[in-house]
Amino acid sequence: MAIKSTVFKASIQVSDMDRSHYQGYDLTLALHPSETEERMMVRLITFALLADEKTGDEQLSFCKGISTDEEPDLWQKTLSDDITLWIDLGQPDEKRLRKACGRGENVIIVNYNDKSDIWWQQNQGKLSRFTNLKVLRFAEAEVIELEKLCQRSMQLNVTIQDGEVWVSSDIGSCTLLPSYR
Repeated sequence: MAIKSTVFKASIQVSDMDRSHYQGYDLTLALHPSETEERMMVRLITFALLADEKTGDEQLSFCKGISTDEEPDLWQKTLSDDITLWIDLGQPDEKRLRKACGRGENVIIVNYNDKSDIWWQQNQGKLSRFTNLKVLRFAEAEVIELEKLCQRSMQLNVTIQDGEVWVSSDIGSCTLLPSYR
């Protein structure tokens, strides 16, 4: 019998002063049995960092992600089903990157642990040929602090200013300094 995903509910208030984006989101996230809470929280904070004013089918949304090779972790699509933003977490291989860059107008790979530095060194040359690709990096120590805010039902305030992300809840807070490569 297969182990089922664990459902998490997150109510987040995003105040992104860098992009003048202020909005609340009520989200349902499925934690796949092979996924860690750390990775799920990175998906959540990536959503907060990249969400915009679009609504409905054009809004940034969570996908099947880790449970399928056909979809990223998050994506944003047009009403005509074109992928405007493809977001994958981790250190994908070149074949997956080629596929993502071919299907998505813009692609962001999110690295969130110290192993990603090795992946970056090994793949930097290959990645430079993908003009629609960006790599977003979170420091592992910051992500560990973010994971401490994880609860089955979360209410998070996310404030973004000058590239710094401050996340707070009733059980604590943390600061992340994401960077692009």
